[in-house]
Amino acid sequence: MTKTWNNKAWFMVLPVLALVAFNAIIPLMTVVNYSVQETFGNNLFFFEGVKWYREVLASERFHASLLRQFAFTFIIIAIEIPLGVAIALTMPREGRWVSVCLVLMALPLLIPWNVVGAMWNIMALPDIGLLGHTLRELGINYNFTRQPFSAWFTIVLMDVWHWTSLVVLLAYAGLRSIPDAYYQAAKIDGASSWSVFRYIQLPKMKRVLTIAVLLRFMDSFMIYTEPFVLTGGGPGNATTLLSIDLVKAALGEFNLGIAAAMSIIYFLMTLLVCWVFYTLMMRGEEQ
Repeated sequence: MTKTWNNKAWFMVLPVLALVAFNAIIPLMTVVNYSVQETFGNNLFFFEGVKWYREVLASERFHASLLRQFAFTFIIIAIEIPLGVAIALTMPREGRWVSVCLVLMALPLLIPWNVVGAMWNIMALPDIGLLGHTLRELGINYNFTRQPFSAWFTIVLMDVWHWTSLVVLLAYAGLRSIPDAYYQAAKIDGASSWSVFRYIQLPKMKRVLTIAVLLRFMDSFMIYTEPFVLTGGGPGNATTLLSIDLVKAALGEFNLGIAAAMSIIYFLMTLLVCWVFYTLMMRGEEQ
């Protein structure tokens, strides 16, 4: 018997493809166009080839912002993943408190990014902010508007507060998917809490944690609004991450060729790192 294929179902996908083309492909092609041309206004363009790409890759400014971006990403992932798993382990698995905990965990994710930056800006003010005033009362010299370390501490703390909830929810979902039979067998064998976590809970959460790390990596590389509202990239260029540097080049300096080339490099680099990271983790899970 031969199987009949109904290709008319593809027509249902056309609206989605059109929407993706409008929202992603067309803007991307526009950026590619700017990255290989120079303009002096009046809609006049001159082909420059890979000139802007060479300038970006040889720029110390780009190297510095890229290093700050990787440092920020590494710090928040190193904090949020273990912290999120630890909080998920303490949450109840049944009862009325489950809903309460889930709602409380989801609250930070519902706050708009610009509001998060404004909230922490007010709270971290050295003189009148709750965080700044408390730290100064404890004898800690804290001023995120003047001290690079304080600025870094503030944006990391803000990101941990905002996005650890995502890791908690993903880890909790992974824990809830573990059958009770595993825990009963471990209890019969007299396994300790650490053994249960190491040999039952952690292996069962590998796939969920892989998704959590990938999401946080991509989100951290795309972060712009929160640190921009909080510090503006300062003091100096201490918290000028890659996205903030890109916007400064495009809108502040109106250097469209450099900004477009930086955007393409930014996009390809994020895509490549995510692909490599995901491939390695999936290969390790299969083994």
